[in-house]
Amino acid sequence: MKFALIDKIISVEPNSKIVAIKNLSLAEEYLHDHFPKFPVMPGVLILETITQAGGWLLRISSDFKHSVILLKEARAVRYKSFVSPGDTLRVECEIHKTEGDFVILKGNGFVGEGNVCSCKITLEQKNLADSHPDLAANDLKLQDHFKQMYNLIWKPTVG
Repeated sequence: MKFALIDKIISVEPNSKIVAIKNLSLAEEYLHDHFPKFPVMPGVLILETITQAGGWLLRISSDFKHSVILLKEARAVRYKSFVSPGDTLRVECEIHKTEGDFVILKGNGFVGEGNVCSCKITLEQKNLADSHPDLAANDLKLQDHFKQMYNLIWKPTVG
């Protein structure tokens, strides 16, 4: 199952920072099991939302040069509160350091003004053709797919 957890990109500064949101709805299937009488977004999905926002920042910053962005490490992950149905999870990712294809980002999740999660994540950006040249066409398809998705979740303000 694929989870596209970013509903909308609020702001983006390429090579620097992104702010995005995830609106949590009771209709999300995983909430029926987590937990039946106290539905909350699983911590791993809060972390995944931050990771996806970081991935969008890297894609935008490189003009969609890489088809694959992988979470390589999550450190100093701190959960401070719950995200419940009806909440809007606002995530912010800021590039801390770049080392070749690896990018370290500082991430935070907020509901209102309250910080619900903080972390440091390392993402790796690459193309399938880097290790399998015969997959270059797949890279182009994935890059195009992400460009199309980006146009759905980012609507820059005019004026």
